[in-house]
Amino acid sequence: MTFKPGTAGHLIGIDVGGTGIKGGIVNVASGTLTGPSIRMETPRPATPSAVAAVVSILVAALEDMPGCPRSSQPVGITFPGIIQNGIARSAANVDSSWIGVDAAAVFSAVLQRDVVVLNDADAAGLAEATCGAGRGIPGTVLVITLGTGIGSALVFDGKLVPNAELGHLAIDGFAAEIAASAVARERDGITWAEYSVRLQRYFSHLEFIFSPELFVVGGGISACADQYLPLLNLRSPIVAARLQNEAGIIGAALAAGEPAPAPLLPASLLPT
Repeated sequence: MTFKPGTAGHLIGIDVGGTGIKGGIVNVASGTLTGPSIRMETPRPATPSAVAAVVSILVAALEDMPGCPRSSQPVGITFPGIIQNGIARSAANVDSSWIGVDAAAVFSAVLQRDVVVLNDADAAGLAEATCGAGRGIPGTVLVITLGTGIGSALVFDGKLVPNAELGHLAIDGFAAEIAASAVARERDGITWAEYSVRLQRYFSHLEFIFSPELFVVGGGISACADQYLPLLNLRSPIVAARLQNEAGIIGAALAAGEPAPAPLLPASLLPT
C-alpha cells in the first residue's frame, strides 16, 4: 500500500498507548494537526472494551471541534502491538486479552465507522517518512524510536512494510533493545559517548541488512540527538525525527486515508 498525503482532506487519528490515548484532527495534505490534540488516561485494565470506550469518548469530543471530518469518514487508530489484518497478535502495555482479538472490528463497532488499525511504531514511522524528516526521500527509510524498548518502521518508496520488529534483532546474543534502548542507557548509567558505541553497533547492523537511504531516530531522547548522532559513523544519513508526540496521530490518519489493500490469500485461508 502506498501512502500519499492529500488524498482525504481532514481525518481523525487516535494514538493508543500504555499510559495515555491521544487523538486529533489531521490535515493529511500537510501532515499537521488542525488544532490541539486531546488526551485521556489509558484505562486499567486496558481491556478491549475499556480502551474502545475511551476511544469513543475522544472521537465524540473531536467531532465537536472545527474542521472535523464527516461521520462517514474512517478513523485511523494505532495499537501498541503487532496488527495483522486488523487482528492483534501481541499486546505491549495493554491487557493481554487483546491478543487474538479483531481490533478493527472492536473499534468499528463502538464508533459506527470504518477504522484502520496499525501498529503504533508503524504509524509514527509512516508519519515521519511521509510528512516529517523523511519526506521526499525515495527508497528505504528506517524510522527507529528509542524509548522503553526500540520501535521501528520500514518504509520503501512510501510503502509501509508493517510489523518490522527490529528492536528484537539479536546482537551479541541479546535483543538489541536490551542494550540500546533509551531505558538501557538510564539503567546502566552510561554517558552519551558510551551509549553511542552501543548505537553504532545496532545501526551498523541495520545498515548492513537494509542499506537504507535514510535513518530517522525518534523517541524521547531524539530531543538530545546532538549528544549522540554526531558520534555515529554510518554510510546512510541519520537524522532526528521532527513530529515528536504528534507522529502517531498523524500516521494513523494517513493510514485511514488510504484504501485497504486486497488480501493476498482468500478469506477462508486468512489467519483467525
